[in-house]
Amino acid sequence: MSQGRNAQWIHPAVRQELCDFRRGRVTRREFLTRATALGTSALIARGMVGMAAAEETPSEAPPGSTLRIQMEVRPLKDPRTYDWSEIANVSRGWLEYLVEYNRDGSLRGMLLESWEASEDARQYLLHVRPGVTWTTGEPFTSGDVARLMGYWCDRSVEGNSMAGRLAAIGDPETEQLAEGAVEILDDLTLRLNLAYPDVAIMAGLSDYPAACVHARHDPDTMLTDPIGTGPYLPEEVVPTQRAVLVRNQAHAWWGAEAEGWGGATLERIEFLDYGTDPASWLAAAETGEIDMLYENVGTFIEAADLLGWDRSEVITGATVVLRGNQRALVDGRAAYADKRMRKALQLAIANDIALELGHAGLGTVAENHHVAPIHPDYAEVGPTEYDPALALPLAQEAGLGDVEHELVTLDDGFTRRTGDACAAMLRDAGFKVTRKVLPGSAFWQEWKDYPLSITEWNHRPLGIQVLALAYRSGEAWNETGYADADFDALVAEALTIADAEARKEIMARIERKLQEDAVIVQPFWRSLYRHVRPGVLGAEMHPSFEIHLYKLALEV
Repeated sequence: MSQGRNAQWIHPAVRQELCDFRRGRVTRREFLTRATALGTSALIARGMVGMAAAEETPSEAPPGSTLRIQMEVRPLKDPRTYDWSEIANVSRGWLEYLVEYNRDGSLRGMLLESWEASEDARQYLLHVRPGVTWTTGEPFTSGDVARLMGYWCDRSVEGNSMAGRLAAIGDPETEQLAEGAVEILDDLTLRLNLAYPDVAIMAGLSDYPAACVHARHDPDTMLTDPIGTGPYLPEEVVPTQRAVLVRNQAHAWWGAEAEGWGGATLERIEFLDYGTDPASWLAAAETGEIDMLYENVGTFIEAADLLGWDRSEVITGATVVLRGNQRALVDGRAAYADKRMRKALQLAIANDIALELGHAGLGTVAENHHVAPIHPDYAEVGPTEYDPALALPLAQEAGLGDVEHELVTLDDGFTRRTGDACAAMLRDAGFKVTRKVLPGSAFWQEWKDYPLSITEWNHRPLGIQVLALAYRSGEAWNETGYADADFDALVAEALTIADAEARKEIMARIERKLQEDAVIVQPFWRSLYRHVRPGVLGAEMHPSFEIHLYKLALEV
């Protein structure tokens, strides 16, 4: 592995990936994700597949103005425990990331300038971007990155999902950063020494809980003492109402001088919360109260088109998952711990009907294993069986035919409709089902603990990332309660394989195991939509719902 900064770095595995792309074996998006995760710069990777230089460069626009964004405003908390994109979209104003994930599937260094992976993906050489300063005036250095690795690896912090993303540098006994896992080579260079290869580690550093905080960070004072590296400061955050960011004129933001960045021209950004009913979002658009939607769904997409607003669409691995919690009790029984009960749910629900009724057909049917065709490591294994006539008898065989299922969902557009559709199909198959629809403030607090619920899951660059986050034993985001040593071993093996084509062999086994164990009913993959009024720049829909605030601008 190279010891110096090298913008032309190309991992040996990427050459094979390029051959696969040229032979039509992988898509352009798949190639970009694979190549950049291993350290090839986004600029070089795009050039290798004949793309334009940089889609992420912000639009040029004069400074000033206020942009108003419809979005649910949720309480801030310690970033490593973030569990909703909306929280991070507010703190992105001042808390930035080591790595940025872009709409085309590429990863590029943000507070890192570049990185290089060893051939076996057991070492990563990280190059910190020179010239970055905290809002305190202190330089951002490799010492900060090393400290952040320790902050993220601390499994004693409840809800810290970053520890799972960085398990390869964590100590399972101390539940802290492993000794020797991080070496500081100089002020701008450090090396990660992994206990085992992990091809997803850089993609994990781009995910929204990976916000970079200062050594003085305190979750209780992050609004009153907002230290970061970004161009904005929080003026106020009032959950369920609004959040306001203002340009930090006292801070020399590094992006103003860095090639390919720039932007941050807005003086003020307002996030306005109109609740979870899409009708209220469109009403605000019609009356001129907002300039941009966080997202748009269902029949409201056409309605926004008719307003004359600009539509942005992206195909993603975003989805919803209906799951029984295997740890939860229903009338004193662990109903969903029995595979026969879980399989009965799968047999009773037609995923294509759930897509049509839940999301107006705007997406593709899924296969109940949470790896999308858009993921570079997706393996085609086919769907699970749909046969509602077999569902209730199987539950009765388990002694669970009399269970009354309470299906919990958020009171929003597509999740609620998907829940209604699934509940109807379960009733048609002979099950007793009630519905519980909760406002966001209630649903968010307990989302991992309901016995039976539907949860929205964001897109991630790699399929193996989602599997490691959501289904490995004991992970912070494991809402199913699934704990299987064989599954965990397969995930660990998949993470060691740099070549995505080779990884697909293991992925196929993982996907089939999730199907066979009937861990989830996952009806569809979502196409995501956003509308903005004409003149709003840099606001294209992101596959992971990220809003890159420095890119936003208004035409004058």
